[in-house]
Amino acid sequence: MSFLLEIANGLIQLPWWADVLVALGLTHVTIAAVTIFLHRHQAHRALELHPLVGHFFRFWLWLTTGMVTREWAAVHRKHHARVETPDDPHSPKVLGLRKVLLEGTELYRIGARDAETIAKYGHGTPDDWIERNLYARHTMLGIVLMMAIDVGLFGAIGITIWAVQMIWIPLFAAGVINGLGHHSGYRNFQTDDTSTNIVPWGILIGGEELHNNHHAYGTSARLSNKWYEFDIGWLYIRVLEMLGLAEVRRVAPRVRIDSGKLRCDLQTLQAVITHRYDVAARFARSLASTWKRELRTLKARGVSIDVSKFKRWLRRDPNDLRADERANLEEALTKSSVLTTIYTMRQELTAVWARSSASKEQLLHQLEDWCKRAEQSGITALREFSHTLRGYAVPA
Repeated sequence: MSFLLEIANGLIQLPWWADVLVALGLTHVTIAAVTIFLHRHQAHRALELHPLVGHFFRFWLWLTTGMVTREWAAVHRKHHARVETPDDPHSPKVLGLRKVLLEGTELYRIGARDAETIAKYGHGTPDDWIERNLYARHTMLGIVLMMAIDVGLFGAIGITIWAVQMIWIPLFAAGVINGLGHHSGYRNFQTDDTSTNIVPWGILIGGEELHNNHHAYGTSARLSNKWYEFDIGWLYIRVLEMLGLAEVRRVAPRVRIDSGKLRCDLQTLQAVITHRYDVAARFARSLASTWKRELRTLKARGVSIDVSKFKRWLRRDPNDLRADERANLEEALTKSSVLTTIYTMRQELTAVWARSSASKEQLLHQLEDWCKRAEQSGITALREFSHTLRGYAVPA
């Protein structure tokens, strides 16, 4: 009887608040494993990890999630390659926010069952004996083992601790990041998708909440970009690097503006292309007051154009608009030369960094010509933005 009581109580008896801390601590290790190992190391190769660290993370994820490294990396890479298209494995824009929030894990499983996805996007992931014969083959065994460990250590409350561990990644990573991270929040960069940063400071999701930053610089080991953003995953990576257990390969370059530059040069071109999402975001912020004021002027004349629609039209390729949206856009542009200039200049600016066969010299001429026409447009905000654009410089 006493033996059964000991099992029920577990080897470690803790007050309730300590049990809460244990549950949060264990889930935090899982979050660290996902963001450092699965995401930044495996999916994007932004850093290298010492084999001991890498294998610890593989083992821990087998215990706490049952996720297969190759499958996770493949589904995530496909998300970036096909973001917010019908081929995106978990787009809230395509599938709906509710479905991604509540069924994020199932969407991953569906994506992982696609042999073509795994073959195309799953390259470079672990393929050793233990991966093939244990981690990938017996995914549920680790989860059952984790439950036995939790119950053995903490007794009956271990079931609750284990349940929290099991729901953490499906809720926060598969649901919140993939769902709200493409729906609500703020944006530092005007990427070609709707990715957002959910909060500027976070611990629960290991830095993954800075999702817009990540989509702007996908291969960066650091997800924070602004001074007020805290990426705890990056903190752990820096500690591992100081201990000789990690090596950072790439981080997002800092934007540098040289206000003394008066002409565009090849370094300007390089900086504009590198920071194209920052350029697009600055353009949007710089011209927002101008085009909104123009819309108010048109409304006073009896011409009503929806502000949110024009904002969306401004940042999207016209080929991506529906026929009725293109018709509405063309009608709006015919009502105002200011809107026409802003819209046309926005499209021409993005053409500088779009894929083309133009040489660097041709692109530089295109950029310099754009700046001259912006400064001669008669639109104050456009002229001021052009001066800023000329100042983009590569890091010193």
